[in-house]
Amino acid sequence: MNDKYEMQISDARWWSYDIPGNIGWIIWIVCIVKSLKKRVDTFSIISVIPGIIMIVGVIELICERIQKLGRILPKKRVIRGFGALTIGGALGIPISLAGIVKTDDKKRYAWMLTGATLCAAFAGLCYKGYKKK
Repeated sequence: MNDKYEMQISDARWWSYDIPGNIGWIIWIVCIVKSLKKRVDTFSIISVIPGIIMIVGVIELICERIQKLGRILPKKRVIRGFGALTIGGALGIPISLAGIVKTDDKKRYAWMLTGATLCAAFAGLCYKGYKKK
Protein backbone atom coordinates (compact mmCIF):
# COMPACT_ATOMS: atom_id res chain seq x y z
CA MET A 1 0.00 0.00 0.00
CA ASN A 2 3.02 2.34 0.08
CA ASP A 3 3.27 2.38 -3.70
CA LYS A 4 3.28 5.84 -5.23
CA TYR A 5 0.77 6.77 -7.91
CA GLU A 6 1.07 9.74 -10.23
CA MET A 7 -1.73 11.66 -11.95
CA GLN A 8 -1.22 11.05 -15.67
CA ILE A 9 -3.77 13.47 -17.09
CA SER A 10 -3.35 17.15 -17.96
CA ASP A 11 -4.45 19.92 -15.63
CA ALA A 12 -7.14 20.96 -18.12
CA ARG A 13 -8.56 17.45 -18.27
CA TRP A 14 -8.37 17.13 -14.47
CA TRP A 15 -10.42 20.31 -14.06
CA SER A 16 -12.93 19.10 -16.64
CA TYR A 17 -13.40 15.97 -14.51
CA ASP A 18 -13.18 17.65 -11.11
CA ILE A 19 -15.88 20.27 -11.57
CA PRO A 20 -18.73 17.91 -12.62
CA GLY A 21 -17.61 15.41 -9.97
CA ASN A 22 -17.88 18.11 -7.30
CA ILE A 23 -21.27 19.18 -8.60
CA GLY A 24 -22.36 15.54 -8.29
CA TRP A 25 -21.52 15.00 -4.63
CA ILE A 26 -22.89 18.45 -3.73
CA ILE A 27 -26.22 17.60 -5.41
CA TRP A 28 -26.32 14.30 -3.48
CA ILE A 29 -25.65 15.93 -0.10
CA VAL A 30 -28.15 18.77 -0.65
CA CYS A 31 -30.83 16.27 -1.66
CA ILE A 32 -30.12 14.10 1.39
CA VAL A 33 -30.42 17.05 3.76
CA LYS A 34 -33.68 18.14 2.12
CA SER A 35 -34.98 14.57 2.21
CA LEU A 36 -34.18 14.14 5.90
CA LYS A 37 -35.79 17.50 6.71
CA LYS A 38 -38.96 16.42 4.90
CA ARG A 39 -39.21 13.02 6.56
CA VAL A 40 -37.05 10.19 7.76
CA ASP A 41 -37.84 7.00 5.89
CA THR A 42 -35.98 3.93 4.69
CA PHE A 43 -34.73 5.55 1.49
CA SER A 44 -33.52 8.73 3.16
CA ILE A 45 -31.63 6.69 5.77
CA ILE A 46 -30.09 4.36 3.17
CA SER A 47 -29.16 7.42 1.09
CA VAL A 48 -26.95 8.66 3.91
CA ILE A 49 -24.51 5.76 3.34
CA PRO A 50 -23.25 6.90 -0.09
CA GLY A 51 -23.21 10.46 1.26
CA ILE A 52 -20.89 9.45 4.09
CA ILE A 53 -18.60 7.64 1.65
CA MET A 54 -18.54 10.72 -0.59
CA ILE A 55 -17.71 12.98 2.37
CA VAL A 56 -14.80 10.68 3.31
CA GLY A 57 -13.45 11.21 -0.22
CA VAL A 58 -13.94 14.97 -0.06
CA ILE A 59 -12.23 15.22 3.33
CA GLU A 60 -9.28 13.21 2.01
CA LEU A 61 -8.93 15.48 -1.02
CA ILE A 62 -9.12 18.59 1.16
CA CYS A 63 -6.45 17.16 3.47
CA GLU A 64 -4.22 16.50 0.45
CA ARG A 65 -4.61 20.13 -0.63
CA ILE A 66 -3.89 21.44 2.86
CA GLN A 67 -0.72 19.32 3.01
CA LYS A 68 0.20 20.66 -0.46
CA LEU A 69 0.52 17.19 -1.91
CA GLY A 70 0.98 17.24 -5.63
CA ARG A 71 0.19 14.82 -8.40
CA ILE A 72 2.06 11.96 -6.69
CA LEU A 73 0.20 10.18 -3.89
CA PRO A 74 0.40 6.92 -1.96
CA LYS A 75 -2.12 4.34 -3.14
CA LYS A 76 -4.12 4.57 0.11
CA ARG A 77 -4.67 8.31 -0.41
CA VAL A 78 -5.82 7.80 -3.99
CA ILE A 79 -8.29 5.17 -2.78
CA ARG A 80 -9.53 7.28 0.15
CA GLY A 81 -10.00 10.31 -2.09
CA PHE A 82 -11.12 9.54 -5.61
CA GLY A 83 -11.84 5.89 -4.84
CA ALA A 84 -14.31 6.80 -2.10
CA LEU A 85 -16.03 9.37 -4.31
CA THR A 86 -16.31 6.83 -7.12
CA ILE A 87 -17.72 4.14 -4.81
CA GLY A 88 -20.09 6.57 -3.10
CA GLY A 89 -21.45 7.73 -6.44
CA ALA A 90 -21.72 4.19 -7.80
CA LEU A 91 -23.60 3.07 -4.69
CA GLY A 92 -25.89 6.08 -5.00
CA ILE A 93 -27.03 5.14 -8.51
CA PRO A 94 -29.10 2.04 -7.58
CA ILE A 95 -30.37 3.70 -4.41
CA SER A 96 -31.65 6.71 -6.35
CA LEU A 97 -33.15 4.47 -9.06
CA ALA A 98 -35.01 2.53 -6.36
CA GLY A 99 -36.14 5.84 -4.86
CA ILE A 100 -37.54 6.93 -8.23
CA VAL A 101 -39.46 3.66 -8.58
CA LYS A 102 -40.61 3.13 -4.99
CA THR A 103 -41.28 6.62 -3.57
CA ASP A 104 -43.48 9.58 -4.39
CA ASP A 105 -40.42 11.87 -4.29
CA LYS A 106 -39.37 11.09 -7.88
CA LYS A 107 -37.99 14.55 -8.62
CA ARG A 108 -35.59 14.52 -5.68
CA TYR A 109 -34.39 11.00 -6.46
CA ALA A 110 -33.94 11.99 -10.12
CA TRP A 111 -31.66 14.81 -8.93
CA MET A 112 -29.86 12.33 -6.69
CA LEU A 113 -29.40 10.00 -9.67
CA THR A 114 -27.85 12.90 -11.59
CA GLY A 115 -25.55 13.70 -8.67
CA ALA A 116 -24.51 10.10 -8.10
CA THR A 117 -23.82 9.56 -11.80
CA LEU A 118 -21.72 12.73 -12.07
CA CYS A 119 -19.78 11.83 -8.93
CA ALA A 120 -19.14 8.23 -9.94
CA ALA A 121 -18.23 8.98 -13.55
CA PHE A 122 -15.97 11.98 -13.07
CA ALA A 123 -14.32 10.92 -9.81
CA GLY A 124 -13.79 7.56 -11.50
CA LEU A 125 -12.05 9.26 -14.41
CA CYS A 126 -9.75 11.09 -11.98
CA TYR A 127 -9.12 7.83 -10.12
CA LYS A 128 -8.23 6.09 -13.39
CA GLY A 129 -5.85 8.97 -14.16
CA TYR A 130 -3.50 7.79 -11.39
CA LYS A 131 -0.91 5.29 -12.56
CA LYS A 132 1.72 3.46 -10.56
CA LYS A 133 4.96 5.37 -10.62
